[in-house]
Amino acid sequence: MSPLTDKIEYSDDSPTCACKVSLDYLGDKWILIIIRDLFRQRFTFTHFLKESKEKIATNILSDRLKKLQKLELINFRLNENNKKIKEYYLTNRGVELYDIIFQLQLWSVNNVNFTFSENTKKWVDLTNKISKEEVIRRNKEKYREFRKKMFGF
Repeated sequence: MSPLTDKIEYSDDSPTCACKVSLDYLGDKWILIIIRDLFRQRFTFTHFLKESKEKIATNILSDRLKKLQKLELINFRLNENNKKIKEYYLTNRGVELYDIIFQLQLWSVNNVNFTFSENTKKWVDLTNKISKEEVIRRNKEKYREFRKKMFGF
């Protein structure tokens, strides 16, 4: 990261499409699944492995967690009772990714026939009751409240 801009430094300085840049960092399905799970208050390696229906492999999970840390989208602290357990959390930069998750979910609901999970049903009900902007604001705030309670900031 550049200390002057607080932005991630892209490795290619030639003119590049912003969509390509985003996909270079976030285009792997596991990246957004991990981000989604963090918003669902899953925050340990075991949570990601055992509580997600997608069943990510341990080596892929380790790799993506390292990548997310390098991009400063997530960070971790060691569990107070067991220093072998890392407790991951979204940074402010990571919390901003909820807007993307929202839009991806909305696109899927509007354009793909699939069986909704319980979480998706609740999300659709909420989006039918309040504005998109309010859903996004509430979910970001809910995560920030969880992070403050769990991690102290």
